[in-house]
Amino acid sequence: MERKDFETWLDNISVTFLSLTDLQKNETLDHLISLSGAVQLRHLSNNLETLLKRDFLKLLPLELSFYLLKWLDPQTLLTCCLVSKQWNKVISACTEVWQTACKNLGWQIDDSVQDALHWKKVYLKAILRMKQLEDHEAFETSSLIGHSARVYALYYKDGLLCTVFSVDYNDELDILVSGSADFTVKVWALSAGTCLNTLTGHTEWVTKVVLQKCKVKSLLHSPGDYILLSADKYEIKIWPIGREINCKCLKTLSVSEDRSICLQPRLHFDGKYIVCSSALGLYQWDFASYDILRVIKIPETANLALLGFGDVFALLFDNRYLYIMDLRTESLISRWPLPEYRKSKRGSSFLAGEASWLNGLDGHNDTGLVFATSMPDHSIHLVLWKEHG
Repeated sequence: MERKDFETWLDNISVTFLSLTDLQKNETLDHLISLSGAVQLRHLSNNLETLLKRDFLKLLPLELSFYLLKWLDPQTLLTCCLVSKQWNKVISACTEVWQTACKNLGWQIDDSVQDALHWKKVYLKAILRMKQLEDHEAFETSSLIGHSARVYALYYKDGLLCTVFSVDYNDELDILVSGSADFTVKVWALSAGTCLNTLTGHTEWVTKVVLQKCKVKSLLHSPGDYILLSADKYEIKIWPIGREINCKCLKTLSVSEDRSICLQPRLHFDGKYIVCSSALGLYQWDFASYDILRVIKIPETANLALLGFGDVFALLFDNRYLYIMDLRTESLISRWPLPEYRKSKRGSSFLAGEASWLNGLDGHNDTGLVFATSMPDHSIHLVLWKEHG
């Protein structure tokens, strides 16, 4: 057929085809396909793929692609990265998507870092670490050997693990504070080693002292003031500590007037909140008002003690396991077995290590010491973060 005659025939059949119903169109196509040979079928295959599988990420403006990607969950996005190099490039470049995914995992985010590929890598590292936590495989153990007698007290600060009772110190004030079994808190000159003051008022062993700068304002203190917290079996006392060391107790906190309800021998204070555990649960006080902000109930079968408390996670333990609680859901998300050891009543034979990860993991703060306790064989049992796989 000549080209001109073919074009005329094609125009006529096109007009007729457009006038058909969908069913008739389908039957016409089926008939034409049945008459086609290998060359025609190959032609159909190549062109149909282009028509039916349009690459919308390639066709859309980048800003609109990013908007659509925000509606997909991270695992789906990772699967989409496998579609093509172009998809992987576009999806990996969506900074907001990967930052949000990291935040949802409890990861700390530095918004000043705008390298999108960096945040995708951070997410992959985060998902691996969270999977290790869920599978109870995030830690490893080690031991320190060298003591000739049982270690009854441990203290950790700034990367140093010491075998002393409950103390805290501040270089700026040149002060060290210590809790004692004689129901007192002593304030020492750090450089001279002399006792400057003895604080009284406790009716039980002082099992924990914390020296920290205040970060909130109230009628009793201002931001920047140094505050000393001391805890015994039933009460937490709050003291102002400055260059003048003669001080009176500002406030006494407790969870119950019932003396059968004891505080666990651990205390958290970051300048804004006070947290302590008891048989009734984890109590969180607002330091500006001393009001109880939150009580996290612990399962009745558990007798968990507090080791550390942050914005995202809490570190707890009992006689068998070390636990991590996600404070957003108040659920225990990971645990690690502990060896048999004697948990001292004053809480001095065990402690938490680095604590910055409790405010959210960032890919760098999940290293080093997590937990330490003294053992009957005079060694010190350590729980450490595993290196990233």
